[in-house]
Amino acid sequence: MQGVLRFVALGAATTWLLESAGAADGVDAIKKRGTLLVGVKADYRPFGFRDPAGQIVGIEPDLAADVAKRLGVKLELVPVASANRIEFLQQGKVDVLIATMSDKPERRRVVQVIEPLYYSDFVNVLVNKKTGIKDWADLKGKPVCATSGAWYNKDIARTYGAEIMAFDGSEKPLFAMKQGNCVGYVYDQTFLQGKLLDDEWKADYAMPLKGVFSAPWMIAVAQGNAGLQQFLETTTKDWMKTGFIVDEEKKWDINPTEYSQAMYEKYKASN
Repeated sequence: MQGVLRFVALGAATTWLLESAGAADGVDAIKKRGTLLVGVKADYRPFGFRDPAGQIVGIEPDLAADVAKRLGVKLELVPVASANRIEFLQQGKVDVLIATMSDKPERRRVVQVIEPLYYSDFVNVLVNKKTGIKDWADLKGKPVCATSGAWYNKDIARTYGAEIMAFDGSEKPLFAMKQGNCVGYVYDQTFLQGKLLDDEWKADYAMPLKGVFSAPWMIAVAQGNAGLQQFLETTTKDWMKTGFIVDEEKKWDINPTEYSQAMYEKYKASN
């Protein structure tokens, strides 16, 4: 009897291992489920934000929708934040992250990066027009608001002598700047461009400096998910070949970045 039980247990374990191995190839699992779960930002205009109806819209939701269309499944957008997005991916709450995530070595150790990288952004600073700031050197010795944990905060302080005042999230630093606690807000250039689309910001604020510290962004899937990785790498190359990302930037009132333009030129000539 014990031998039979051991045989049954062994058979169950073998089945579990086979099912787990199949589940690691997410393309089949996603198609079987009929829904693609994509982690996106919901507070980062124009890459992922809520419209007046509360729906998450933007460049990255559009990219996610294109992936779902290619897979022939429905799309479910899952709002994530910088603090929890990798955890959501590791826990299986999302299949893919397309969430303004900078490419950093420590992140490559815990997720599978999709190559080529789909985007690259600069760091810039939003300032009140009354400050008269016209060069990065003008920030020396002045308080500059920033988001806690941003990788470039120390670089801005070290290179330009700014006194960084860090706050949680992206809204608290903006509020502090409005209250006069700092001369500007240093953050991702595309986010700041998005703010300048709002009437409440473009009247009194500007982004007069040239972006610095270019940082590529990555799409990520769980480690070991080779099937989904390959599918997304093919998709990303097609986006670049067709100029889809450049078109998305224009659609959402962002000036196409040097990276997007360069990748379009590179891939459009490929077979």
